Amino acid sequence: MAQKAIREFDAKSILAKHWDKYFPNFTYAYETVLVQNGSELQAAAKDKKWLNEKALVAKPDMLFGKRGKNGLVLFRDQKPGDVSLSKAVSWIDEKSSAAQSVYFSFDGDTPTGEAKTDMLTHFVVEPFTPHTQEEEYYISATCVGDDDMLYMSAEGGMEVEEGWDEKVTEVAFSITDTEEEIAAKIRANVPADVADADKEAFAEFAIGFFKAYRELNFAYLEINPFVLQGSKIELLDMVAKLDDTAGFMMREEWGDVEYPTSFGMEEKSPEVLAIEDADSKSGASLKLTILKPEARIWTMVAGGGASVVYADTIADFAGIDDLANYGEYSGGPTTSETKFYAETLLDLMTRQKDAQGRDKILIIGGAIANFTDVAKTFTGIIQAFDNYADKMKEVGIKIYVRRGGPNYEKGLKDIKEAADRLGLYIEVYGPETHVTDIVRMALEK
Repeated sequence: MAQKAIREFDAKSILAKHWDKYFPNFTYAYETVLVQNGSELQAAAKDKKWLNEKALVAKPDMLFGKRGKNGLVLFRDQKPGDVSLSKAVSWIDEKSSAAQSVYFSFDGDTPTGEAKTDMLTHFVVEPFTPHTQEEEYYISATCVGDDDMLYMSAEGGMEVEEGWDEKVTEVAFSITDTEEEIAAKIRANVPADVADADKEAFAEFAIGFFKAYRELNFAYLEINPFVLQGSKIELLDMVAKLDDTAGFMMREEWGDVEYPTSFGMEEKSPEVLAIEDADSKSGASLKLTILKPEARIWTMVAGGGASVVYADTIADFAGIDDLANYGEYSGGPTTSETKFYAETLLDLMTRQKDAQGRDKILIIGGAIANFTDVAKTFTGIIQAFDNYADKMKEVGIKIYVRRGGPNYEKGLKDIKEAADRLGLYIEVYGPETHVTDIVRMALEK
């Protein structure tokens, strides 16, 4: 399962879109906006009247927690009086105008470890929900090994992680559990501290929550806290990750969801974003991480496990500073998808020569495929060679190929003939050669 974190705003939007299916007996107002500055919030207020009429809460939506402990939540209890639209506008402009330091771990209220510093670029604004602490609850779900796990607590908020074992009830579900068995397990494990008046409603909400987690292909889903007031639900804070291998079939269910870079992390390059977009539209797996674009060794590896093995082998033989990228193409990509992936790598690889005047190395590797047609994917790579041959020769690139699987003999023959025709240096090997031996061969030469 490939997990990709999404914004709190998008997580709430996905649940709201399917609310009636999973929570038919509960109401959720879904009054929330995502803005980048005060001007955007003022513009949103022209259409969303509640922004002018209700007390507000504002906080950054940047894939990090502990926002309250970092002083990055604006709400009524923080200052005398309600937070008005004008206060929220001023606060957002203040927080987005200069870099902010954020701590990710605390001992009580004391920050521990090093802070990360970055700009706050996105903020979520919602109505303030008056409630008591007794009305706050916690719920989350994720996959652990072969089971899905549901975590429930009668205590929500920032302190739920402290004393987790005592506060949180854990329930495991196998993939074979029926809806009736799931519902029965949840009802039998509602935390004892849940108020008697809320026990049935809590169970019903938890059943719908777990069903939504599974059917909407979340990899992780947490609401901390949610407020339960009779049949009214408010989702105060959410954290979510999607299983992006399901993205190609969930475009309608998820909508136009964004996968942002985490706070304090370097922004993704256009090439990485392009591969992520192609991956989201495909049933195959296309992944790319740029480590050091000026480095001389590039990999185009079929398979997630193989990509790890090749990266480790290159690091052992040449050192990590010589490894330019990390990624994979797997799961039976089409010829056009493989061509696009290969062209993205070759474009990056041919932008500059090696600083020490050495030939660059392209490792096209992989284990023995189970169902991927090697000849078909190699056709896409050959088409990319046709378009980049001149640049490849100008920069100086040597290609080493090791592959096995369906139709691999034709694939190796085709890619060797194409490289020879184009005047490119290439060595090709089949499954008789150890999976990473081409790394040793390339570096020895």
